[in-house]
Amino acid sequence: MNFNFNSNIFFFTFVLFFSTLISIASNSWFGCWIGLEINLLSFIPLISNSNNLFSNEASLKYFLTQSIASINFLFIILLKMILMNFEMNNFISILINSSLLMKMGSVPFHFWFPNIIEGLSWLNSFILMSWQKISPIILLSYYFNKNFIIIIIMLNALIGAVGGLNQTSLRKLMAFSSINNLSWMMSSIMISENLWYFYFIFYSFMISIMCFFFHIINMFYLNQLFFLNINYLIKINLLINFLSLGGLPPFIGFFPKWIIINFLIYNKFLMLIFILIMSSLIMLFFYIRIIYSSFMFNYFKLKWMKINIKNKMFYFLNFISLISISGMILSNFFFL
Repeated sequence: MNFNFNSNIFFFTFVLFFSTLISIASNSWFGCWIGLEINLLSFIPLISNSNNLFSNEASLKYFLTQSIASINFLFIILLKMILMNFEMNNFISILINSSLLMKMGSVPFHFWFPNIIEGLSWLNSFILMSWQKISPIILLSYYFNKNFIIIIIMLNALIGAVGGLNQTSLRKLMAFSSINNLSWMMSSIMISENLWYFYFIFYSFMISIMCFFFHIINMFYLNQLFFLNINYLIKINLLINFLSLGGLPPFIGFFPKWIIINFLIYNKFLMLIFILIMSSLIMLFFYIRIIYSSFMFNYFKLKWMKINIKNKMFYFLNFISLISISGMILSNFFFL
């Protein structure tokens, strides 16, 4: 029984990765739509769990929202073929961009994103915050409306930063952080795909460390960070990873954001740079507030809530987090 369960997970994971390749390698919009549909149908069995009502609710919400986005995408493709001889490229591009923004959980279609992540495990949350964004963003780069995307980038930066201020759930906090980082991804792909690849690799690396770390210590809410008998090494690890995800120098998360800022300055997107930097400061504000509270305000846990971490990967994770401090050294190596 366990073998069949593991083999099913492996099969759907393989289909999930393969469907993304179908979408980004297709020569037609219809082929891209087929890849997105296969991706949807392969991710739902991964997040549904018969023993967990929250994951079943999340899978149903995910299916409904992604189905609406897919129907809109298919309808707009057909509309584009019918109105090929008419001068409506600007209107069609906004409609296509809107359906893809709904697919990736971007503002103003972001309301489903934090609610669904709240019912997922940390592994599925990592997939939703990283891999599931590849196909929509690359398809967005094929046919995007520049002025519309700039407005969406600003809204993503502001709502992703402000939305995380009053959250007590770590999964919702990471969801709004993902919305904020989506503004940086869209800014990078507006310049070049290679720059987006670079930022996405760094972002996936940082978010994978956070999700794997919270999975090891079985942590889902902010008040769990205030336990007195949690090792201070764990809290220092959280400090490094949170500040790296927020893009504070000298951590390695600052390196890709610095490169994007330089390219935006070169292309004279000054207002966009100002909003991105201010939103990053807001993100750093509540990251630092969380870390400060976890270090300064402590209370004893009950004995039955004691956490024993005996995972060798945890020590490897600490080593990776210490490497993050070398970000400024790496930045100076490239730019000086």
